[in-house]
Amino acid sequence: MKTNKLTYLLAIGLVLTFVATGCKHKTPPTTPITGYGIKPPTPELTPTPPLDRGTGLVPGPGPGSGPGPGAGAGAGAGSGPSALPTDINPENMNQLREILAAHTVHFAFDSHAIRSSEHGHVQAVADYLKANPNDALLVEGHCDERGTDEYNRALGEHRALALREALKQSGADDSKIVTRSYGKDKPFVPGHDEAAHAQNRRGEFVVLRAK
Repeated sequence: MKTNKLTYLLAIGLVLTFVATGCKHKTPPTTPITGYGIKPPTPELTPTPPLDRGTGLVPGPGPGSGPGPGAGAGAGAGSGPSALPTDINPENMNQLREILAAHTVHFAFDSHAIRSSEHGHVQAVADYLKANPNDALLVEGHCDERGTDEYNRALGEHRALALREALKQSGADDSKIVTRSYGKDKPFVPGHDEAAHAQNRRGEFVVLRAK
């Protein structure tokens, strides 16, 4: 009798152990990041139109738009970016990356605001465009690896548009400037630490010249 009772208790124990083990699911490690992932964008970011599937260019804001992302970078009150040009397609032009490579602008984490330390680069690019009226410009927005693809694509758009507006405020002809967001798809350097992230949060300037 005692043997049967012991056997019964052991069987119950094995069943409970099996159930407890089977209910455990391994969850991949995640790093909670404010403003990223499934959370909605921070108030600093407003929804932007998706990239044009044909050209990859970011459409300009519609009528009645506010100051836009460039407002924090010295834009005048109520002066948003004008409509983006539709006749400039980077794929049909020579893309000269090296000319303005030294003037890449870097951004703080989760921000599209242009820091005062970067204003010299913006002015140098504007001066180049004024001195070379036959050239156009592609402004690329990039992000580090953290966050979702969708969020980083939007953040990259805001960074590119903020730079375009800052160039306009610095005297450049914004009808010759188009923007593109790569999100986190094209890191400048590999790596998963802050040193790599800081270099990957950037805006690059690509001179466009007729073939």
